[in-house]
Parts: sequence; structure tokens; C-alpha cells
Amino acid sequence: MDAAVVDVPDHLDGAVSGVAAAAWLVWRKGGLTGGALVGYALQLLLNTAWPVTFFALYPMLGEVALWSAFAVICALTATLGFLVLRFGPVDAAAGYLVLPYFSWLVFSASLNLYSAIHN
Repeated sequence: MDAAVVDVPDHLDGAVSGVAAAAWLVWRKGGLTGGALVGYALQLLLNTAWPVTFFALYPMLGEVALWSAFAVICALTATLGFLVLRFGPVDAAAGYLVLPYFSWLVFSASLNLYSAIHN
């Protein structure tokens, strides 16, 4: 696979834990219900689906897997944007805790797009 030339710093891997902490803050205030709960569950599902789509399916499907993974990461990014809007009114800190991972996903989506275009 032709990968992007950007190397991601290891310390950025912790951005995902901010979403779990945000969900805990919202849950503590009784706000992890309805759309917020569905959004949180959906991001867990999409977080699981992306590496499977990108890494595991690439040897079998090639370019199709990369474009599918791009669709998954775009959906994941949109879901995180939704969570910022749902978590923020319940607990401002929770909304802010989601933003680093949201930013990370935008960056990761650009790398995924690069891989899809150049393979």
C-alpha cells in the first residue's frame, strides 16, 4: 500500500480516551440517554469497524476497502461532531473532551483519503 509520508506522534493515541471520560461525565449527570447514548454506541461501533475495514479488508478488496474505510471514518467524524453538540450542553468539559479526538479523526481521514487516491 502506498502510505502517506506523515508520521503520527505516539502521544496522540490517547485522544480516544477523552470520549470515554466525556461519556462518563455526561452519564454522571444523567444525560447519557436517547440520542447521546445512541451516538456514543454508534461511535464505538464505527471505531471498531474502521481498522477492520482499512487494514483487514485491504488485502482482499484493495482500493474498495480504502474507500469503504474512508466512508466509515467520515461517519465516525460526523458522529463525534454530534456528540460534541449533545455532550456540551450537559457538561461543557465533556464537550471539550471530545474535540481532540474529533481533530485527530479529521487528520486521520485525510491520511485515509490519500491512501485511497494513491492506491
